[in-house]
Amino acid sequence: MRTAFYISDGTAITSEVFGHALLSLFPTEFEHQTISFVETIEKAHIAKEKINRACARSGEPALVFHTFVNNDIREIIDSCDGVIYNFLEHFVAPLEQELQLTAKPKAHRTHSIHENSYDYRIEAVNYALANDDGSIITNYEDADVILVGVSRSGKTPSSLYLALQYGIKAANYPFTDEDMEELTLPPFLKAHKKKLFGLTIDAQRLMDIREGRMSNSRYASARQCRMEVREVEKLYKKEKIPFVNTTKFSVEEITAKILSETGLQRYKY
Repeated sequence: MRTAFYISDGTAITSEVFGHALLSLFPTEFEHQTISFVETIEKAHIAKEKINRACARSGEPALVFHTFVNNDIREIIDSCDGVIYNFLEHFVAPLEQELQLTAKPKAHRTHSIHENSYDYRIEAVNYALANDDGSIITNYEDADVILVGVSRSGKTPSSLYLALQYGIKAANYPFTDEDMEELTLPPFLKAHKKKLFGLTIDAQRLMDIREGRMSNSRYASARQCRMEVREVEKLYKKEKIPFVNTTKFSVEEITAKILSETGLQRYKY
């Protein structure tokens, strides 16, 4: 199997994002390896040897995605046996021309702590943890968004991802079996209706997830899952609550859809 390397003198997050986006266009499998913080000549030579071994093992040149700002280190990686894709060199010159400014590369700048984004994210993560699964319902006035849905529909991971990646304060509240007989919005949610965003999921997928958690239980039964999904979707439509079906989406895609629908400000840059 062909290997794809994502390398940087920083976190390598940018290399991963660009590289994964490109490779996802091709219907084949890759072995993915990330090498971050290649900040010295010694580490560059070690990374080069690792790439060369992967090339020899597979019999095909590895794909190397990198974003080095240090010329000496970049030249070492560029001399490996892999095929090099340097994202920065393709975009810097045209952007310099457009901005009429000279780029001043600096390692770690892309994902460094700057302005207030770090503080926003830490505060938002703490908020998401404190307000997970309806554990606290008295400070929803501080929420940017309140995710609602049946148990195991993706509320907690989505709340945490919104917090960690974008600094968005996301609470989440579950509709449980006890709510289903006559499902309505509780007063404490109705007071913040404009902040509500619903998650739903296909009943079969919900059953599979719940089986892994509590097998052979009423909670995981097909009948229970179908009923809960049906009732919660009726509520969303009745109350005009925007919602997304999470069945076939990753947490990244779910949160992107939430941001697109709500227009929430991102505290990332």
